[in-house]
Amino acid sequence: MARERSASELALEVEAVSHSFGSRKALDGVSLQVGEGSFTALLGLNGAGKTTLFSLITRLYNSRSGSIRVMGHDVRQEPRAALAALGVVFQARTLDLELSLRQNLLYHAALHGIGPRQARRRACALLERVGLEGRETERVRVLSGGQMRRLEIARALLHQPRLLLLDEPTVGLDVGARHDLLAEVRRLVAEEGLGVLWATHLIDEIGPGDQVVVLHEGRVLASGSREAVAAQAGSEDLLGAFRKIVGLPQAPLTEATA
Repeated sequence: MARERSASELALEVEAVSHSFGSRKALDGVSLQVGEGSFTALLGLNGAGKTTLFSLITRLYNSRSGSIRVMGHDVRQEPRAALAALGVVFQARTLDLELSLRQNLLYHAALHGIGPRQARRRACALLERVGLEGRETERVRVLSGGQMRRLEIARALLHQPRLLLLDEPTVGLDVGARHDLLAEVRRLVAEEGLGVLWATHLIDEIGPGDQVVVLHEGRVLASGSREAVAAQAGSEDLLGAFRKIVGLPQAPLTEATA
């Protein structure tokens, strides 16, 4: 299992969280941690409960059992402080396609109470960081899928959060765009010390030394470094380990289809 971190090192702490939709239990006693300056992959098949967990962390759904803390702030008791420390890139794109890149960012800044001058300064810096400098006045509609994702990351970082959640952010992107997006997020972890929770069903998005939480049918079945999870399952690699852990047949397939 992953090393227990002190509360001061945790960007996200989820403890014994369950959630149901009517009679169907979507999450069952889920616990996980994301440290500051770490990349944690929430790995699970479609329907595992990844998006439900994100909805609870971001307060789209109200959690009624267990606890969720962002930078030490309980999302139920201190929602404003918790959400201020949190940036999110949802699976479904939420940009206004008819507005410019700058307008999308400035609207987000206004929602967070950031003044116009400071918002413009931060927007300019972030667009440069994600490789979209010089395109501030273009409509979002003209961007490629990968560029839209980079703009969403810029928007999520505008209010300077310490935890970044990304829910299946590479869905629909080609191989090059997937690689570039992962590289940018890993730079944020290394250079800015952000904690990242990256939800995915793609094994090949998980790199050496990454932390992994395997979520299956609403339950955490394994957690730890990529290498530790593989070793605990008695497998040479994460793909084989994932198949064993969730009970999939061991027939050959490409990593990207897991």
